[in-house]
Amino acid sequence: MARYTGPKTRIARKFGEAIFGADKVLSKKNYPPGQHGNSRKRKTSEYGIQLREKQKAKYTYGVLEKQFRNLFEKAQRAKGITGEILLQLLESRLDNVVYRLGIAPTRAAARQLVSHRHITVDGKVVNIPSYSVKAGQIVGVREKSKSLEVVADALAGFNHSKYPWIEWDQNTMSGKLLHLPERADIPENIKEQLIVELYSK
Repeated sequence: MARYTGPKTRIARKFGEAIFGADKVLSKKNYPPGQHGNSRKRKTSEYGIQLREKQKAKYTYGVLEKQFRNLFEKAQRAKGITGEILLQLLESRLDNVVYRLGIAPTRAAARQLVSHRHITVDGKVVNIPSYSVKAGQIVGVREKSKSLEVVADALAGFNHSKYPWIEWDQNTMSGKLLHLPERADIPENIKEQLIVELYSK
């Protein structure tokens, strides 16, 4: 299994940010993990800074290296700002859309819901987390899965108005991707230009 399954806090501490959501340990230990984490203050090279930004994006969206490279190449071929298009491609992944709709509390939980066939796209079950959702498509919870406790807990009190590019319908427990998000509407703290510079070497 190539996907990282270790402690999430360790990765969050590595970047000094709660990239997986609220983290109690990170607030107490806001320094890198390891024996010398609190004392190590080495200067990072330009390449190191760029690599760190790419790794942060990969961990944030739960994407493997090969998938990430493929998305970057797709973004490079498209018209527009490569870094912004890369983030839009990551945002339009089905597992991320499920997470943004509030159906799951984390992207990892969203991936699991998709893999276990609880999610539909335009009424049809889709179990591929990397499926690219297009503007106008409707992502919802399968009829049999609407009573799942994890879904009900995630949706309770979730503010659906914070993402202007998606529209939620509580009655049908589904949401529509209105359009791809603008960079200003993507809340992730990722410096995408550094990733572009890294791959352009």
